[in-house]
Amino acid sequence: MNEFITTVLVGISAFIATNIDDIVILLLLFSQINSSFRCRHIIAGQYLGFTILVLASLPGLLGGLIISPNWIGLLGLIPIAMGISSLINQEEDEIQEVAVETTEYPQTNTASIFNVQTYSVAVITIANGSDNISVYIPLFASSNLNNFLIIVVSFFILIAVWCYLAYRLAYQTTNVNIINQNFNYILPFILIILGGVIVLKTQALSVIKLIASCICLTILVKKNRTN
Repeated sequence: MNEFITTVLVGISAFIATNIDDIVILLLLFSQINSSFRCRHIIAGQYLGFTILVLASLPGLLGGLIISPNWIGLLGLIPIAMGISSLINQEEDEIQEVAVETTEYPQTNTASIFNVQTYSVAVITIANGSDNISVYIPLFASSNLNNFLIIVVSFFILIAVWCYLAYRLAYQTTNVNIINQNFNYILPFILIILGGVIVLKTQALSVIKLIASCICLTILVKKNRTN
């Protein structure tokens, strides 16, 4: 039971860390709902795009079944490096404005969930998912099949939660700005903790070696920033 709870918490942390910018995009999409662009198109497109991102991350799981977990665990240094880089640079992520054309498609398309509108949302989700794949590959690689299924189920439940929150907050721009600004300070720590869990869980490095690796990554990031 403890392993189940730990796996669920890891899945939740990974989802939040990689999808906080996605909820802002969802807010923009829900604010554009009209007679031809419905909630069902956004939700279906979100699930379709996220499923493709998970499938693109499956090499991590397959590699974890073949390669020694100790070596796979070193991939946990990737989210750690991402977190350290974000923490040092403290640059606000630029959210590209998303404009979904909702009036150019005929009304007959709205009868189907998987129409042009849905695919447009899916494309946006995939295009915004490079950080998802970077985190999910080492996460899946450090998981066995049972843990992988738990994490994926957690992801798909959280997508529904994400869509609901975005729908409720779609017309409250003040809340959106607060979430977007404050999470820039929290995100680096979530990524670092997530990467540390992956490394320590697979026993790829000891605590001391992990701390030393973090110090080295910090030095490298600072050096690249000054160049």
